[in-house]
Amino acid sequence: MSEGTMQRRAQRDDQRTKRAGGLNRLLAATAALPVMLIAAGCSSDSGSDGGAQKATADTQAGATVSAEPTVQAAAYASLPEACAVLSKKTLTELVPKGTTGKEGASSDTAARASCSWSSLDNNGVKGSQFRWLNVSLLRFESDAASSGDQQAQEYYAKQVKGAQSVAGATNAKTQSLAGTGDQATTVRYDLKKKEGAFKQQTVVARVENVVVTLDYNGAGLAGEKAPDADTLTKAAEKAAKEAVASVRSANGEGSGGGSAANSPSPSASKPAKSSPSASSAARSSASPSVSPSASSSKKS
Repeated sequence: MSEGTMQRRAQRDDQRTKRAGGLNRLLAATAALPVMLIAAGCSSDSGSDGGAQKATADTQAGATVSAEPTVQAAAYASLPEACAVLSKKTLTELVPKGTTGKEGASSDTAARASCSWSSLDNNGVKGSQFRWLNVSLLRFESDAASSGDQQAQEYYAKQVKGAQSVAGATNAKTQSLAGTGDQATTVRYDLKKKEGAFKQQTVVARVENVVVTLDYNGAGLAGEKAPDADTLTKAAEKAAKEAVASVRSANGEGSGGGSAANSPSPSASKPAKSSPSASSAARSSASPSVSPSASSSKKS
């Protein structure tokens, strides 16, 4: 074989080798492409699921943050009959000559109620002993702004402040009273009126969403000796505890101390947000006046 023929054959073999190498590289690249596509697809799907889960979590978190807090429902839905919150025995001790009460006017007795008693023990020329008792009950309903309990606490504070701010009051004393509802305060003072010198006791008590205000005063008229303030205070505090027990009983808790069974009244159709127009101080000063001349007359 000539040398030229051998060179041409070597060139052809070299060209075949190059073509075979390029084809092998192409086949390898083509085989790797599906694997890359599958990996990319898995990566894309995983990111999509994670994004959806994150969006759901964010939505739930947003809903939780935007939800408004729920106001606690009022504990008590009714009030007892105001003239039956005290037992016959208690009334005989506080107002011996006037145990029949007079119910106050109210458009909704399940939200607000009151009763008053007046007693005049006429001892003729020796003078007379006068007593006046009033019990008022006010129940608060929860609303979107505040709970019934919170409203009752605010009104309780106003009643105590009102009792401490009576014009002309002397020898005033304020003390907390334990064992009477959730909180209770006694305010006592002396007050001179045209009929005589009156000893005034005001006990304000709160039990859940109900405020009980008890006013009790006494005076010796037409020369009769003034009653002992400590004795009147103890009697008023005892009566206030009994009134609170009646409120609880009317709402199915324990037993009340009233003279009649305290069955729950229908739930108030309207929330008792507004306080009575007259404060405890105004009520005490507006107690029934007694004419000295009438007081000194003989008993029939």
